[in-house]
Amino acid sequence: MIFFEPKAFADTNSTPPISAMGTPPMPPAPRSMGILDLVPFVAIFAVMYFLMIRPQQKKAKEHDQMVNTLQKGEEVITRSGIIGKIHGIADKFITLEVDHNVRIKIVKNQIDMVLRGEQKA
Repeated sequence: MIFFEPKAFADTNSTPPISAMGTPPMPPAPRSMGILDLVPFVAIFAVMYFLMIRPQQKKAKEHDQMVNTLQKGEEVITRSGIIGKIHGIADKFITLEVDHNVRIKIVKNQIDMVLRGEQKA
């Protein structure tokens, strides 16, 4: 029967084994980032652009166009849900008449939609 001594009790005077080549193996050199490593990042950005960024830009452009073409007398809904007729238009503000002789001044960009035809009923 053969017994093995634990490393703590092993002979400390022995020399460590030498590899077959005589020198310890070198770690692999770090690999530089190639063009193929960037393909997933470009693909993710393209998907984000076409699914999120572009539609929001298009919607913002349509909203700006709608706000710039507002005219006095049109019935509108604000983003907070207030319905009124445009009584006056300034550079950045609109005066809405929400009831007979009740007027409020709001920021122009807070107009959400213009009510037309079937929407008024």
